Amino acid sequence: LDLSNCSLHTVPSGLAEATAAIVLDLTENPLTTLPNGSFLGFIHLQSLAVPVTLECPGGSDAWQEVTVDRSRVLCQGQRNPCNSSVELAWPCPENSVCAPDGPGLIQCLCNNPFHGYKCLREGTFPMLLFGGILSTATVSLSLLLWGTQRRKAKSP
Repeated sequence: LDLSNCSLHTVPSGLAEATAAIVLDLTENPLTTLPNGSFLGFIHLQSLAVPVTLECPGGSDAWQEVTVDRSRVLCQGQRNPCNSSVELAWPCPENSVCAPDGPGLIQCLCNNPFHGYKCLREGTFPMLLFGGILSTATVSLSLLLWGTQRRKAKSP
């Protein structure tokens, strides 16, 4: 994806839809910062070129090779932060596994059959119970409102 020399002052919001990009060039743009999360989901990104005024997203530890020359910073070979020997700042909770989510970013995915907040709930979502309670509450409230409000309806 070549976005070089496009007069970009900020990272375009539509870039979030290009998570399948392998090569991305942002050089020759008046970019001042790369906001946190700009490359969220870019797990396939292997080569990123940014203006010399910026550094690689995730820092140099997120890349196998960082090359700086006169016109650009070239970040190559995205590293998997889950496989590093450095301890993660926020380790994944029990019943979950670490997965990369972009340069220097991770996500914690719940192991099967766990789900919910911090992967603490086991099994599947109780759809039948949820649907039954919701349906009962809706019918009860409808009947209550019909019974109390029908006297206010005008007769023909």
